Parts: sequence; C-alpha cells; structure tokens
Amino acid sequence: MADTADKSFHFESESTVEDDVKVTTVRCHGRLVNQTAGELRDFVKALIPQGGTIRLDLTDVDFMDSLGLGTLVGLKVSAIHQGYCTLELVNLTPRIQELVKLTSLTKLFSS
Repeated sequence: MADTADKSFHFESESTVEDDVKVTTVRCHGRLVNQTAGELRDFVKALIPQGGTIRLDLTDVDFMDSLGLGTLVGLKVSAIHQGYCTLELVNLTPRIQELVKLTSLTKLFSS
C-alpha cells in the first residue's frame, strides 16, 4: 500500500536573462521536509557563486516542515553573505506564507 502522505519532492530549473541579469528559476513540487530538503539545498547552494537572481518558485509545495524552512533560511543567508546573488521566494501558498509570517521571517525573505 502506497503512503499517499509522502508525496515525492522534485524540482526543475530554468535560466533566462532579464535586464542583463541572469535569473534562475527553481520550481519546487511536493513536500519540502527533512528527507527532501538536502537535495534542494545542495542544488541551490551551487548556484549562488554564479551570481544573478535565484527564484525559488514554491507554487506546488504543499507542505514544509521546520527543516524545509531552515533550508530556505540557510540559502537566503548564504546568498546575502556571499554577495553574488539575490535569492527570492515566489508564489508562496497561503499556508507557507503564514508559516513565514508566524516565524517572523517575512523581513528576511523580502530583502
């Protein structure tokens, strides 16, 4: 019997150029949780030194646990400290918007 509560996490990326700036959009799907966050972290962390803008599109992320949120915070902080790129969260579901608000991370992700 399949565990329907554990929807697999996956993502795809696409790079474009907007106003002479490289923009890489990473579209995430599924559950960003303890078992899946490392894959996203490793992929995005390798993009940061390349510069430009990284957009994490969370339209299809239906659940995020504390490690998933911590992964996003760590990536944002890495992007800020390395200074090579801007990391943005886009298309947050109402549930994830509320999680960001409840954890007082709205300001961090809006910078």
